[in-house]
Amino acid sequence: MLEKNYMKLEFLSKSNNESFARVVVAAFASQLDPTLEELSDIKTAVSEAVTNAIIHGYEYKEGIVIVESRIENNQIEITVEDKGMGIADIHKAMEPFYTSKPDLERSGMGFTVMETFMDRLEVESIKGEGTKIKMVKTFKSLSSEE
Repeated sequence: MLEKNYMKLEFLSKSNNESFARVVVAAFASQLDPTLEELSDIKTAVSEAVTNAIIHGYEYKEGIVIVESRIENNQIEITVEDKGMGIADIHKAMEPFYTSKPDLERSGMGFTVMETFMDRLEVESIKGEGTKIKMVKTFKSLSSEE
């Protein structure tokens, strides 16, 4: 059994911080001894969540993005939070190909990608107050391979 662990990262909502966030979370997750594919899944999901916060939450205005990760046993929980615009209709926003920014050539697949690469996805949002995305991924426990 792996002991509990936690980390928190805050940074400005600048697009060049997206890669920084995904590398930090992947490095933190590495203590679970993930496969390269699992690490890639985590990086992709974090990238999508952080990009959503920057583009949709703050609309490229300056704000703070908060990324937290918790590890317990063989599971990582990652939250990405902004205090930006919020989402008026979460169900609509989570529909594949839906984008509120078609002029930016966004594919509308961010939430779909997060759902695909993580085992669980939860989205909380209040219009005008911000959005919190919680993602969970469970790794094969070493004992289950024996």
